[in-house]
Amino acid sequence: MTTPAAAALPYAEFDGRPATEDDLGRALFFNYGHFTAMQVRGGRVRGLDLHLARLDAANRELFELPLDGDLVRRLIRHALESAGTADASVRVHAYLPPGNTATTVMVAVREPGGMDPAPKSLMSVPFARTAAHLKRPGEFGQTYYANLARRAGYDDALLTLPDGSVTEGAVSNIGFWDGTAVTWPQAPALSGVTMGVLERGLPGAGLKSLRRPVTLDGLGAFRSAFLTNSLGMAPVARIDGTAFTVDAELMGRLAEAYEAAPGEAV
Repeated sequence: MTTPAAAALPYAEFDGRPATEDDLGRALFFNYGHFTAMQVRGGRVRGLDLHLARLDAANRELFELPLDGDLVRRLIRHALESAGTADASVRVHAYLPPGNTATTVMVAVREPGGMDPAPKSLMSVPFARTAAHLKRPGEFGQTYYANLARRAGYDDALLTLPDGSVTEGAVSNIGFWDGTAVTWPQAPALSGVTMGVLERGLPGAGLKSLRRPVTLDGLGAFRSAFLTNSLGMAPVARIDGTAFTVDAELMGRLAEAYEAAPGEAV
C-alpha cells in the first residue's frame, strides 16, 4: 500500500462530548487500550456486530470490564451527527486511564476512505505482533517494517513467524486462492472485520473458505492472493520473488460477497 497523503485531523469526542486538550493528552500519554476502525455509509456499517464484539472482548481482556454495544452505537451516532455527516471513516478507541473505574470511549470521525485497488507487492519480514488478536494503537513494529518494505520498493510488509509461517499484512489480513478455495493463514493474527464479513459471505457466492497454515516456501501452491482491511480489498501481485496472478474475476466475486452483506445501522 502506498504511503497515505496528509489528511485533516479527525473530529473527536470522548464519552459523547467534544474532545478537550486534556482528553487528547490523556489518550497520548496513557494509550494502553484498543480500537476498531470502520467505514460508515448512510449511517450503516457492514459487520457492525463484529466490530462491537471485538470491542467488548478486548475491553474484558484488557480491563476486565464489558463495553456495551448499544452505548458504543449511541456514541458513534452522536459523533456523526456532531460532525454533520452520515458517510465517514470512524475509529472507536477504548482506554482506562489511571484512576478511572469506567472505560473512556473516544470516537474519531474523518472523511470516508477506501483502499487503493492497484495490485500490491509485499516484502516478508520477521515480525509478529504481541497479542496479535487485539487491535491496538501505537504498533511501532508494524510501522517500522512497513517503512522498510517501502524503502525497498514494495508497497507493504508481510508479517511472518521464525518458521516462515505467514500471519498477516502490516495493517491487513491476507487471503490466498488456489483455484478451488480461499485460504486464510492459520496463525496468530488479528481477525479483521472485512475478513469476517467475507468468511460469512463467501459460501453464498459459491466460494469455499478455510483456515490452514501457510508458509513462505509453500506460496507456489496458490494462484492469487489479496489483502483486506477496514478500507477494502486489493489484489497481491507478488510476495518477495513469488508472483501471483491478478485475478479480476476473483476480486469481483470477493467484492460481490462483501457487498451482499447488509449494512447495520449504528
